[in-house]
Amino acid sequence: MSDLEIRRLDSGDVPEIHRVWSEAGLHVYPEGRDAFGHLAAEISAGTALFFGGFLDGAMVAVVLATHDGRKGWINRLAVLPEHRKKGHGRVLIRACERAFQELGIGMSCALIEDWNDPSMALFRKEGYVFRKDIFYFRKTLGQEDW
Repeated sequence: MSDLEIRRLDSGDVPEIHRVWSEAGLHVYPEGRDAFGHLAAEISAGTALFFGGFLDGAMVAVVLATHDGRKGWINRLAVLPEHRKKGHGRVLIRACERAFQELGIGMSCALIEDWNDPSMALFRKEGYVFRKDIFYFRKTLGQEDW
């Protein structure tokens, strides 16, 4: 199993969150939804829980867990390429699930883009069920990089 140290992140970790997302191949929107001020506000509000995975003090993985009080969402799970296939993603998923349970939230869901086969495989291994009967609709409200 992974020897990853998990800790909850705060606004001071935003530059490292950006770095891990970028190096892991996720899009980063530093002028939009991923702007320092926006992420700091999300963290302060309490409905967005960022967890970082650390090895020897260096952040090598990150995940964003959000909730609406009823359902938990695992978003933006990223592990640096050289640290993949070591169980780190599984550890982050379980950290999110524990946080949701502590909040009394009994359902955890994930949004995964259709090209991301490794993430889909990981979530299946963790017991998540793929639903073909649900479609995701999205509308940006005057902002291109949200």
